[in-house]
Amino acid sequence: MLDLGWEVLALLVAAGFVAGFIDSIAGGGGLIGVPVLLLAGADPVTALATNKIQGLFGSASAAISYARAGLVNPRRQLAPAAMAFAASVLGALAVSVLPTDLLRAALPVLLIAIALFFALKPGLDDLDRAERISPRLFMLTLAPAIGFYDGLLGPGAGSFYMLGFVMLAGYGVLRATAHTKLLNLASNCGGLLAFAFVATPWWGVGLLMGVAQFAGAQVGARLATRIGARLIKPLLVMMTTAMALRLMWDWI
Repeated sequence: MLDLGWEVLALLVAAGFVAGFIDSIAGGGGLIGVPVLLLAGADPVTALATNKIQGLFGSASAAISYARAGLVNPRRQLAPAAMAFAASVLGALAVSVLPTDLLRAALPVLLIAIALFFALKPGLDDLDRAERISPRLFMLTLAPAIGFYDGLLGPGAGSFYMLGFVMLAGYGVLRATAHTKLLNLASNCGGLLAFAFVATPWWGVGLLMGVAQFAGAQVGARLATRIGARLIKPLLVMMTTAMALRLMWDWI
């Protein structure tokens, strides 16, 4: 492992725990993990790649916790997850080919729109509603589309999955959160696979933070299961807005 010093390692582990907690409920754990890795001395590409490593642990932990609570059937999500994984690999490979500047510029607007949707839409709770598209159509369209985006750029992918499950699959807020995690895990795996060829992640640090993120995600998912939309909605709005502001700051 890199010679970072115990104080820095302790900070990274603490950041991993907090990132896992927040990500398991509302997504956006990278807003914590990436800046801390940059502060520890990682270059931007290394920080993103290392964050992908620890993010896998958080997504897997949350998916396990929600499955144990009976909120999601992992077997039914295997096909959509496979589509998201394959599409994310294609997205990562297309980074050097496709122009992404326009999409990067539009991202803050899209994220703020999602935040406003969850903040202002009346009656948005944990009750399921009528689905607008079939699970098969969701698998063939939305899952690979967001997976491709996750490999291509990444920020806000969890929020886009969440919006799709609420608006199109008809899930309540809690079930939508639960179903988001396995797809997020799959597309993160694809992104990490691509990063492994173009970057040099801090594997030891990523695994150490990943263990902390696994623990944080367990705590967050259990709390979300108990409280539901009353916790998920405000945290989702806060993290999505913070992500939009961060992206706008990067453009200035």
